[in-house]
Amino acid sequence: MATAATASASRFAAAAGALYGFRWRTSPLTHRAFFPKPRSAASLRSRRHFLAPAALHRHDVQIQEEGQPETLDYRVFFLDGSGKKISPWHDVPLQLGDGVFNVIVEIPKDTSAKMEVATDEPHTPIKQDIKKGKLRYYPYNINWNYGLLPQTWEDPSFANSEVEGALGDNDPVDVVEIGERRAKIGDVLKVKPLAALAMIDEGELDWKIVAISLDDPRASLVNDVNDVEKHFPGTLMAIRDWFRDYKIPDGKPANKFGLGNKAANKEQGDDYLYYLLHGRASWNLCCLINSTCLLLGAWTWSRACQRLI
Repeated sequence: MATAATASASRFAAAAGALYGFRWRTSPLTHRAFFPKPRSAASLRSRRHFLAPAALHRHDVQIQEEGQPETLDYRVFFLDGSGKKISPWHDVPLQLGDGVFNVIVEIPKDTSAKMEVATDEPHTPIKQDIKKGKLRYYPYNINWNYGLLPQTWEDPSFANSEVEGALGDNDPVDVVEIGERRAKIGDVLKVKPLAALAMIDEGELDWKIVAISLDDPRASLVNDVNDVEKHFPGTLMAIRDWFRDYKIPDGKPANKFGLGNKAANKEQGDDYLYYLLHGRASWNLCCLINSTCLLLGAWTWSRACQRLI
């Protein structure tokens, strides 16, 4: 029997289709709407696939832990100033102006528990990833703070012709923060992007944006790839090698990297990366609505969301 959530998701998909001229399909298990076939980079040059969400932008974020760390039930929720649960993915603003971005820390440096925003749960709390019913860990500690750019999403229907035609990995854009301080799970860092690595993981494009917290003592010294090489020698190569090899101990092949196996500078990369690194991505972002609209795990365009509420 169809649930109210399924019906709402179907209406949601129909509204998006009517608004943008395409037909959506929805999964009866997750109520997630998705595109029926990949699109090419050429087909999207004139109209990017990221739209600004209509979420409330909160700066006074608090953290609430539920359950015990390193258990299946552990969650890190985000609260606004009134104590109301919000989504770190949808409700924390991406940009702060002057090329400064917010980053949500999921995995602190020198730890190995594979923490991530739960994109299919209401309010998208941070939890430890699970595979076959077991908590996941990296085979060794990660050497940098690792997290995501809020209000971003790597579109799994978009074939990036500049990176071997790889499709987006259906997750927020990842950030590797290279500052000296070890952050905490749920910290919201103000960072400036410095470079990007185009990782290809089992055929999916999984950007790794390299950034530094503005609070780091060396933040004023670095603004691009050359500065990172000068003041953090070997770091970009170390990041690439870490993400290339971390699955090998589990018997999987090494990941690959596009863009000539090198870190992209602000003047390089595809259109999306260029706009992101230049602080001009907000005009064209995509969002989920499982916390900010109808509490459903369905992909949508924010304008379609506004029509429903």
